[in-house]
Amino acid sequence: MSERKRIYLCLAHMSEDGAEQRYVKEAFDTNWVVPLGPNVNGFEKDLEEFVGEGKRVVALSAGTAAVHLGLLNCGVKAGDEVIVQSFTFCASTHPVMYLGATPVLVDSEPDTWNIDPDLLEKAIVDRKEKTGKYPKAIVPVALYGMPYKADRIMEIANKYGIPVVEDAAEGFGSRYKGQTLGTFGKYGVLSFNGNKMITTSGGGALITANEDEWREIMMYATQYRESYPYYQHEKIGYNYRMSNICAGIGRGQMTIVNDHLAHHKHVQALYEELLKDVKGVHVHSQPDVRCKMSDGRDIPVYDSNYWLCTITIDPEVKVKGQENAYKTIVTGAVGGAAGVIHAAGSAHTDCEPNANVEAMRVALDKAQIEARPVWKPMHKQPCYKDVPAYVNGVSEALFKVGMCLPAGPYVSDDDVRYIVETIKDAIL
Repeated sequence: MSERKRIYLCLAHMSEDGAEQRYVKEAFDTNWVVPLGPNVNGFEKDLEEFVGEGKRVVALSAGTAAVHLGLLNCGVKAGDEVIVQSFTFCASTHPVMYLGATPVLVDSEPDTWNIDPDLLEKAIVDRKEKTGKYPKAIVPVALYGMPYKADRIMEIANKYGIPVVEDAAEGFGSRYKGQTLGTFGKYGVLSFNGNKMITTSGGGALITANEDEWREIMMYATQYRESYPYYQHEKIGYNYRMSNICAGIGRGQMTIVNDHLAHHKHVQALYEELLKDVKGVHVHSQPDVRCKMSDGRDIPVYDSNYWLCTITIDPEVKVKGQENAYKTIVTGAVGGAAGVIHAAGSAHTDCEPNANVEAMRVALDKAQIEARPVWKPMHKQPCYKDVPAYVNGVSEALFKVGMCLPAGPYVSDDDVRYIVETIKDAIL
């Protein structure tokens, strides 16, 4: 029997008609192989049509760049504070540090795993009491594509006059009460990394409110070069524009984005069905709540893209090999963490997944299935040990029991069944 193919968490999938190749070939044929160009303009227009709400979009080199420019245009500077969801990837928080500001980390609520609105307001009030001023921005995150409670977050933000930069990098195509994530706040962030809902190989975008905002962000993304026949810069800018080659891939991906969204939701439903009777294993799903629209439609409040499907494993579940978990120091990348070159100094940290979760990850890896823990909360990261944090224990508890399962376009129904059978076989 031939060796089984490796099943990746979320791997980019090209359109069947080769649209990506056509746009890229056009870029080479016309010698537009630099940042800016017809593909960039076309991709931005496609994105504007997709997100709707009359928004403008600037295509950038990365989602991290989008967070950076969004915060910059909110007026964040050295000495300021920015509230960021703690349960997230570091790209949500690092740009705060780029600007010399301090992230204020806020924990999650248990149903969506996203920022807890009540704790958010508590943090805002407490920072005002302690520092004499309000945080300069709020960054909620659509964790694994799950919509955050956008209306409540915006209500709180507006109450205290704080702009919101929505990190919808994982939530491209997700909606809250029918509205696309990234269009509620002052700015919205998208990512097109190689493992996202659509890819440009690497890249991102910033959703802006209007033409004036769009123009200012565009200036910052292109070194803030003024309109003279020579280079003149009145502000410090950045080289953040997307390349015409990458944008060509994005234009092709936009032709199949709805297929990708439908596939991820289908895979989620299949996991829910196949794992529903496995004791101690729980598939995280969107809250089952509906709302009535002004036009009479009855729609789900939460419409997640299910970028990654996630499970939790109860602590009492026994997994084969659990007794050997964390006995070996990891010396290379795990879970597609390209560029990891430091060998771990110890097998343990002060906040890590339970032994049964690590044993399950190893069992899946041996079966050629990529799985990984959920994000380690930022307030437990060594680089953020000294920043203010408002915690309730939710994200730390989830990190101990949570795991991400493959959900990408290359994951077939048979793959999902194989993954579920592997999980079942690993449980004692």
